[in-house]
Amino acid sequence: MNKVKLDEVDHQILDILIDNTRVPFTDIAKRLLISPGTVHVRVKKMEDAGIIKGSSLNLDYVKLGYSFIAYVGIFLQKTQRISEVLVDLNKIPFVTVAHITTGKFNIFCKVRAHDTKHAKDIIFMIDDIDGVSRTETMISLEESINDKKRLMHRIFNDL
Repeated sequence: MNKVKLDEVDHQILDILIDNTRVPFTDIAKRLLISPGTVHVRVKKMEDAGIIKGSSLNLDYVKLGYSFIAYVGIFLQKTQRISEVLVDLNKIPFVTVAHITTGKFNIFCKVRAHDTKHAKDIIFMIDDIDGVSRTETMISLEESINDKKRLMHRIFNDL
């Protein structure tokens, strides 16, 4: 796979967009002293290259009543069932992330809940999925680091 060449202006555009994907191109252009058309062309180039894949919306889950985060490691009866288990996990809206993993667990997922009782109900839903032999849960006390920018800057330095 070919690496796409990004220059400093591309890096600066991405730096602004990673903070706020909704910032208008005209505002980016003013900050970088370039034309809005240049911003548009460069963002389009990065979208076409697959570097930018859509945009995301960051929600304040605490304000929405989903402050409880748990990480659930899932042990499967048979690894051949992984696809079916993932389909069933995807039906549980409180499972926000799921990874097929090596090591201790077959699947590792992130769960958002209202409180411990709600989390227990969600974990029981996961336990009830056909093919799951057992789960192991870790409760998040606090999300201490959630910083995409540091990695982005490291990637830029490596390019």
